[in-house]
Amino acid sequence: MPKAIFRFYEELNDFLPKHRRRKDFEAEFEGERSLKDMVEALGVPPPEIDLILANGRSVDFDYILRDGDRLSVYPVFEAFNIKNITRLREVPLRETRFIADKNLGDVVKSMQLLGFDVYYDPALSDREMIEISIREKRIILTKSRELLKSGEVARAIVVGAGTTRRQVQKIIEYLDC
Repeated sequence: MPKAIFRFYEELNDFLPKHRRRKDFEAEFEGERSLKDMVEALGVPPPEIDLILANGRSVDFDYILRDGDRLSVYPVFEAFNIKNITRLREVPLRETRFIADKNLGDVVKSMQLLGFDVYYDPALSDREMIEISIREKRIILTKSRELLKSGEVARAIVVGAGTTRRQVQKIIEYLDC
């Protein structure tokens, strides 16, 4: 069976099982498999990815895997210019505006006190939140990894466990705000 060697960087490791984090690992695949399908099968949501190198060359999600490929997968770059390589989304999101799911009320209050533009309505469904995010180009803040599996989510951050202060601090550090 054909195999590819994957390496995921930085916060993308949070989506992988511990035995695959922060190191190269082999993944088998059958038939003609797109890179997007394989990344999703490995548990990493495509909206979290900004750059993929296949054998040192920038590729998009439509790339068809080949036996022996070496893939380096990088998270969204917020403060690093990668404009001269293949972007995985048409237009980079540069405005720091958010929409938060119903489970993040305390985080929203803290971020708004810090001056961030955070849209929050606990009555919104996931579908409505995605639509607003797309229409208003807002970064989704969520505790739900399932929400990120929607092919329509352009940009999102999974807010992990911890104190409200630590959660806000991680968001700010992640975006280099």
